Amino acid sequence: MDAYLLWLLGGLALVIVELLTGTFYLLVLGAAAFAAGAAAWLGGGFPAQAITAAVIAFVGAYFVHAYRARNLARQMPSIDAGQPASFEHWVDEGARLARVRYRGASWDARLEDAAAPQPGAMLYVLATEGNRLRVSAKPPA
Repeated sequence: MDAYLLWLLGGLALVIVELLTGTFYLLVLGAAAFAAGAAAWLGGGFPAQAITAAVIAFVGAYFVHAYRARNLARQMPSIDAGQPASFEHWVDEGARLARVRYRGASWDARLEDAAAPQPGAMLYVLATEGNRLRVSAKPPA
């Protein structure tokens, strides 16, 4: 089988896997494989094909990384931020872990400030981290 067909099949496989992941990094690697396939089709030797693939992959990965870093700040804020929660009891006061009642259910929470709330005290959700809330006695700004 010709080298350009191997590069094209590899690129196609990478693009198909990219459709399942959605990260764009595999899309860049697929495009690099297509470029190496074009270099092979034009008669370039293996070093030219490998250098073409490496350069395209490096430049593409840099642009994907820069794009993702630039848009990271544009993510939506947590819809729970600023919502009230009621303190139930301490789980581990030294580690600032407690149980709070939020939206009718009992949640694990980490208190972010030095307050020592009593049961029933009002706390405010700062963020969610997995299935744990970060809460504070002061509402977020």
